[in-house]
Amino acid sequence: MVTLSEFNSTAGDRLRPDLLTCCDVPAWVDSLLADRPYADIDGLLARADELAGALTGADVNRALAAHPRIGERVSGTGTGSAWSRQEQAGVGQDAAVSAQLLDGNRAYEQRFGRVFLICATGLSAEQILTNLRERLTNDDAAEAAVVAGELRKIAVLRLRKVFEQ
Repeated sequence: MVTLSEFNSTAGDRLRPDLLTCCDVPAWVDSLLADRPYADIDGLLARADELAGALTGADVNRALAAHPRIGERVSGTGTGSAWSRQEQAGVGQDAAVSAQLLDGNRAYEQRFGRVFLICATGLSAEQILTNLRERLTNDDAAEAAVVAGELRKIAVLRLRKVFEQ
Protein backbone atom coordinates (compact mmCIF):
# COMPACT_ATOMS: atom_id res chain seq x y z
CA MET A 1 0.00 0.00 0.00
CA VAL A 2 1.14 3.50 -0.73
CA THR A 3 -0.18 6.84 0.43
CA LEU A 4 -0.79 9.69 -1.98
CA SER A 5 2.13 11.57 -0.44
CA GLU A 6 4.38 8.56 -1.06
CA PHE A 7 3.05 8.19 -4.59
CA ASN A 8 3.84 11.82 -5.30
CA SER A 9 7.37 11.65 -3.89
CA THR A 10 8.63 8.11 -4.56
CA ALA A 11 11.01 7.50 -7.45
CA GLY A 12 9.14 6.39 -10.54
CA ASP A 13 11.23 3.23 -10.90
CA ARG A 14 9.93 2.01 -7.54
CA LEU A 15 6.28 2.64 -8.51
CA ARG A 16 6.55 1.38 -12.08
CA PRO A 17 6.04 -2.38 -11.37
CA ASP A 18 2.76 -1.79 -9.51
CA LEU A 19 1.55 0.65 -12.15
CA LEU A 20 2.38 -1.77 -14.96
CA THR A 21 0.34 -4.37 -13.07
CA CYS A 22 -2.58 -1.95 -13.22
CA CYS A 23 -2.16 -1.44 -16.96
CA ASP A 24 0.79 -2.93 -18.82
CA VAL A 25 1.36 0.09 -21.06
CA PRO A 26 4.64 1.93 -20.39
CA ALA A 27 3.38 5.18 -21.97
CA TRP A 28 0.38 5.18 -19.61
CA VAL A 29 2.68 4.68 -16.61
CA ASP A 30 5.12 7.34 -17.83
CA SER A 31 2.35 9.91 -18.23
CA LEU A 32 0.81 9.08 -14.87
CA LEU A 33 4.18 9.55 -13.18
CA ALA A 34 5.05 12.68 -15.15
CA ASP A 35 1.84 14.40 -14.05
CA ARG A 36 2.71 14.17 -10.34
CA PRO A 37 2.05 15.60 -7.85
CA TYR A 38 -1.65 14.89 -7.52
CA ALA A 39 -3.76 16.86 -5.05
CA ASP A 40 -5.92 13.86 -4.15
CA ILE A 41 -6.54 10.23 -5.10
CA ASP A 42 -9.70 11.13 -7.01
CA GLY A 43 -7.64 13.45 -9.22
CA LEU A 44 -5.07 10.72 -9.78
CA LEU A 45 -7.77 8.19 -10.67
CA ALA A 46 -9.44 10.67 -13.03
CA ARG A 47 -6.12 11.28 -14.78
CA ALA A 48 -5.47 7.52 -15.00
CA ASP A 49 -8.92 7.08 -16.55
CA GLU A 50 -8.30 9.89 -19.03
CA LEU A 51 -4.94 8.44 -20.04
CA ALA A 52 -6.41 4.95 -20.38
CA GLY A 53 -9.09 6.40 -22.65
CA ALA A 54 -6.36 7.52 -25.04
CA LEU A 55 -4.65 4.14 -25.40
CA THR A 56 -3.88 3.09 -28.95
CA GLY A 57 -4.87 -0.26 -30.39
CA ALA A 58 -1.28 -1.44 -29.96
CA ASP A 59 -1.37 -0.32 -26.31
CA VAL A 60 -4.58 -2.26 -25.72
CA ASN A 61 -3.11 -5.38 -27.35
CA ARG A 62 -0.01 -5.13 -25.18
CA ALA A 63 -2.10 -4.76 -22.02
CA LEU A 64 -4.33 -7.68 -23.00
CA ALA A 65 -1.30 -9.96 -23.07
CA ALA A 66 -1.00 -9.45 -19.29
CA HIS A 67 -4.56 -10.63 -18.61
CA PRO A 68 -5.58 -14.27 -18.16
CA ARG A 69 -8.59 -15.77 -19.86
CA ILE A 70 -11.82 -15.42 -17.93
CA GLY A 71 -12.49 -18.62 -16.07
CA GLU A 72 -8.93 -19.96 -16.13
CA ARG A 73 -7.27 -20.65 -12.81
CA VAL A 74 -4.72 -17.93 -12.26
CA SER A 75 -1.50 -19.21 -10.75
CA GLY A 76 1.39 -17.21 -9.42
CA THR A 77 2.12 -15.26 -6.31
CA GLY A 78 2.55 -11.80 -7.79
CA THR A 79 0.25 -8.85 -7.33
CA GLY A 80 -1.28 -9.21 -10.78
CA SER A 81 -2.13 -12.87 -10.15
CA ALA A 82 -3.71 -12.05 -6.81
CA TRP A 83 -5.74 -9.24 -8.33
CA SER A 84 -6.93 -11.48 -11.16
CA ARG A 85 -8.08 -14.10 -8.67
CA GLN A 86 -10.00 -11.43 -6.71
CA GLU A 87 -11.52 -9.96 -9.86
CA GLN A 88 -12.69 -13.36 -11.08
CA ALA A 89 -14.00 -14.52 -7.69
CA GLY A 90 -17.51 -15.02 -9.11
CA VAL A 91 -16.28 -17.28 -11.92
CA GLY A 92 -15.68 -21.02 -11.87
CA GLN A 93 -18.13 -22.09 -9.19
CA ASP A 94 -20.53 -23.79 -11.61
CA ALA A 95 -18.93 -26.48 -13.79
CA ALA A 96 -21.49 -26.12 -16.60
CA VAL A 97 -21.09 -22.35 -16.80
CA SER A 98 -17.30 -22.72 -16.60
CA ALA A 99 -17.36 -25.07 -19.59
CA GLN A 100 -19.53 -22.59 -21.50
CA LEU A 101 -17.09 -19.79 -20.66
CA LEU A 102 -14.19 -21.86 -21.99
CA ASP A 103 -16.12 -22.51 -25.21
CA GLY A 104 -17.05 -18.83 -25.41
CA ASN A 105 -13.43 -17.80 -24.89
CA ARG A 106 -12.38 -20.02 -27.80
CA ALA A 107 -15.12 -18.61 -30.04
CA TYR A 108 -14.19 -15.05 -29.06
CA GLU A 109 -10.50 -15.62 -29.74
CA GLN A 110 -11.30 -17.13 -33.15
CA ARG A 111 -13.62 -14.24 -33.96
CA PHE A 112 -11.49 -11.33 -32.71
CA GLY A 113 -7.95 -12.73 -32.40
CA ARG A 114 -7.49 -11.74 -28.74
CA VAL A 115 -8.58 -12.81 -25.28
CA PHE A 116 -12.02 -11.82 -24.07
CA LEU A 117 -11.59 -9.03 -21.52
CA ILE A 118 -14.21 -7.84 -19.10
CA CYS A 119 -13.99 -6.01 -15.81
CA ALA A 120 -15.21 -9.05 -13.88
CA THR A 121 -15.24 -7.52 -10.40
CA GLY A 122 -18.67 -8.04 -8.89
CA LEU A 123 -20.02 -10.03 -11.83
CA SER A 124 -21.29 -13.59 -11.66
CA ALA A 125 -20.13 -16.20 -14.15
CA GLU A 126 -23.59 -16.09 -15.74
CA GLN A 127 -23.38 -12.30 -16.22
CA ILE A 128 -19.95 -12.65 -17.78
CA LEU A 129 -21.16 -15.43 -20.08
CA THR A 130 -24.13 -13.34 -21.18
CA ASN A 131 -21.82 -10.40 -21.90
CA LEU A 132 -19.41 -12.62 -23.83
CA ARG A 133 -22.21 -13.97 -26.01
CA GLU A 134 -23.56 -10.49 -26.71
CA ARG A 135 -20.11 -9.20 -27.60
CA LEU A 136 -19.55 -12.02 -30.09
CA THR A 137 -22.15 -10.24 -32.26
CA ASN A 138 -20.16 -6.97 -32.33
CA ASP A 139 -18.30 -5.88 -35.41
CA ASP A 140 -14.54 -5.41 -35.05
CA ALA A 141 -14.65 -1.67 -34.43
CA ALA A 142 -17.42 -1.86 -31.85
CA GLU A 143 -15.66 -4.66 -30.02
CA ALA A 144 -12.34 -2.80 -30.04
CA ALA A 145 -14.09 0.11 -28.33
CA VAL A 146 -15.67 -2.19 -25.74
CA VAL A 147 -12.33 -3.88 -24.99
CA ALA A 148 -10.64 -0.51 -24.55
CA GLY A 149 -13.40 0.54 -22.16
CA GLU A 150 -13.10 -2.65 -20.12
CA LEU A 151 -9.33 -2.26 -19.94
CA ARG A 152 -9.83 1.32 -18.78
CA LYS A 153 -12.14 0.17 -15.96
CA ILE A 154 -9.66 -2.49 -14.87
CA ALA A 155 -6.73 -0.06 -14.88
CA VAL A 156 -8.53 2.42 -12.63
CA LEU A 157 -9.87 -0.31 -10.35
CA ARG A 158 -6.38 -1.76 -9.93
CA LEU A 159 -4.81 1.65 -9.38
CA ARG A 160 -7.28 2.22 -6.55
CA LYS A 161 -6.05 -1.07 -5.04
CA VAL A 162 -2.50 0.31 -4.92
CA PHE A 163 -3.79 2.74 -2.29
CA GLU A 164 -6.13 0.32 -0.50
CA GLN A 165 -3.93 -2.76 0.00
